[in-house]
Amino acid sequence: MRKTAIILTAALMISGPIFASESKTYEVTITNLTKGQIFTPVLAATHKSDIAFFELGAPAIEELELLAEDGATDPLNDLLMSVPELVQDTSGTGPIMPGATASFMIEGSNRFNRLSFAAMLLPTNDSFVAVDSIALPRNHRAATAYAYDAGTEYNDELCVSIPGPPVAFCQGANVPDDSGEGYVHLSNGVHGIGDTIPMLHDWRGPVAKVTIRRVK
Repeated sequence: MRKTAIILTAALMISGPIFASESKTYEVTITNLTKGQIFTPVLAATHKSDIAFFELGAPAIEELELLAEDGATDPLNDLLMSVPELVQDTSGTGPIMPGATASFMIEGSNRFNRLSFAAMLLPTNDSFVAVDSIALPRNHRAATAYAYDAGTEYNDELCVSIPGPPVAFCQGANVPDDSGEGYVHLSNGVHGIGDTIPMLHDWRGPVAKVTIRRVK
């Protein structure tokens, strides 16, 4: 069974309550390394290794599709919080502009010792930045995060089909379609086939720097 399938079926694995003495507090800091991509609000979760937000080469779950196409975090957050036997805590931060840094606190423990997060990239059709099931550190760790394509929407790069706030390059609306690749894969960036401008919006390599620091 794929990890994402475990989220979908919400398989019950009773593990008992989390006692206060077991809980650990972490500060997560994310820096947007891109020149012209905005990160929509970030959704993060601490969880067991049994689950993940996505699996490369497999179809995106509906809740991730909504995040990747429209920046909507509530559906995925609700799904995660519906399986407390697998997920300890969810948290996040608001949009992160190019070159900016944002931090948030989240609770973890010895049993819920993995961290995942995701946020849509703007302007793209269905690309998102993510860290997938990274181990929480004893004290501190640093990592980089890549951009992925949910494979749920055709990458026409047209502003009419790319949502965004007033400060974003595009202020269109998500138009659901089923002409995407059909599976999650590494995003291949912006090519300028529509309204987006590669010189402004394209990227290569990691799109975010991540640090995780235990504070309590």
